[in-house]
Amino acid sequence: MLLTLGRAFRYLYSLFGEDLSTGTTAELRDERVSNYFGDYVTVAVFLLIGAVVVGGGVFAARMLQPNNPTKLKSQVYECGIEPIGSGWSQSHVRYYIFALLFLIFDVEAIFIFPWAVNLETFANAGFGVLILIEMFIFIGILVLGLVYAVRKGVLKWE
Repeated sequence: MLLTLGRAFRYLYSLFGEDLSTGTTAELRDERVSNYFGDYVTVAVFLLIGAVVVGGGVFAARMLQPNNPTKLKSQVYECGIEPIGSGWSQSHVRYYIFALLFLIFDVEAIFIFPWAVNLETFANAGFGVLILIEMFIFIGILVLGLVYAVRKGVLKWE
């Protein structure tokens, strides 16, 4: 059994591009740690470069913009017409619920696409039925939410 576990560990390590047949355990551990943190350094460098580019663009725009405010420029402007009344208007909560329902089903599509792409891989690994049942449970919960919304009359557009 130990021989089988040893082969399994060798296979797992070979998946990550490491060879267990050479070097000591400490050297391999140090190499794995440096590879692990090397990925984070790469991400940090790209984030820093992105922040510098964005910050440089904002700074350049601030330095190059013309700045001569006048009383006419500070007046409220709305479609070329003087605004009448206050800027406050209420929206019915139905629109927000409708938007939330759209987001829920949009996110559902985001989760279903990778699942559908990788279902064959899961099936080949022996987890196909389990993954299929989990997705049916996920879709069932969303259908229950849709049925609830229909019964509450959220989708009636008046």
